[in-house]
Amino acid sequence: MNPLLTVQGLTMDFGGIRALDQLDLRIHPAEIVALIGPNGAGKTTFFNCLTGMYPPTAGEILLTRPGKAPKRINGLKPNRIAKLGLARTFQNIRLFPNMTVLENVMIGRHCRTHARILGAIFRNPATIREEEATIGMSFALLKRIGLADQANAFAKNLPYGAQRRLEIARALATEPSLLLLDEPAAGMNPQETLELNGLITSIRAEGLAILLIEHDMKMVMRLSDHVFVMDYGRKIAEGAPDEVRHNPAVIRAYLGEEEVHA
Repeated sequence: MNPLLTVQGLTMDFGGIRALDQLDLRIHPAEIVALIGPNGAGKTTFFNCLTGMYPPTAGEILLTRPGKAPKRINGLKPNRIAKLGLARTFQNIRLFPNMTVLENVMIGRHCRTHARILGAIFRNPATIREEEATIGMSFALLKRIGLADQANAFAKNLPYGAQRRLEIARALATEPSLLLLDEPAAGMNPQETLELNGLITSIRAEGLAILLIEHDMKMVMRLSDHVFVMDYGRKIAEGAPDEVRHNPAVIRAYLGEEEVHA
C-alpha cells in the first residue's frame, strides 16, 4: 500500500538554530502513528511545517490522495493543505470562544464549500442548499462526538475536555484523509482521556490516518501502530510501540544518561 504522507529529509532552521534535522517519516492510510519526544524536541515545529505554517528550509513533504499522484505540499498555504486532506488540532486550544459549538464546526466546512460573496448576499438556491448541508453535516459530527446537546452553547462555556473534542470535530469537518492531533489529552482527567481514546479509535475505524503528538505514554502504547521518537530535532528511533519502549536511545532521551546507568 502506498503511503498517504511521505516526508523526506525535512529540515527547519530558525536563524542559526536547527529545529528539525533531516527527518524522514511515512504514514499509510488508516494508520495511527505517534510522534513522541521530550519537550523542545521539535514535534510541534514538525506539525507546523506539514500544515503550511512554516515553509521548511529543506526536504520534501508529499501528500497522496486516493487515486491521485503524490503532491508536493512544501510551503503551500494552510487553507490549500487543508483542502488537500490534511487537518490538525493545536496544543493550545484554538476555538472561536464567542461563537456557538455548531458554528465552530461549520467553520471547518469552509474549505469544502463553493458559495461566493454574491451567493451569500442574494441567497440563491445553490447557496441555501449548501448552507443547509453544512449545518446538517456539522450537527452530525457533534452527535458523533457527544456534543449535539451543546450545539447552541458558546464554545467558551464548554468544559475543557469537551473543547478538545470540539476542536477535533472542527478538523473532521474539513473531510481529511490525515488528521494531526497535537497533545489532545493534555489537561484531561482520566475519564476524559478514556473517552478520547474511544473517539480516536472510532476515527481510525472509518479509514482516517492519524498522526499523534502525545506525552501520555499509556495512550501512545495503547493506540499506536507505529511510533517515531524525536530529540533535538532528529529522529532517534522508530518502530512498534513495544520495540520503542525498550530502545536505549529513547530511554536516554527521556531519563538522561545518569539515570539510565544509575
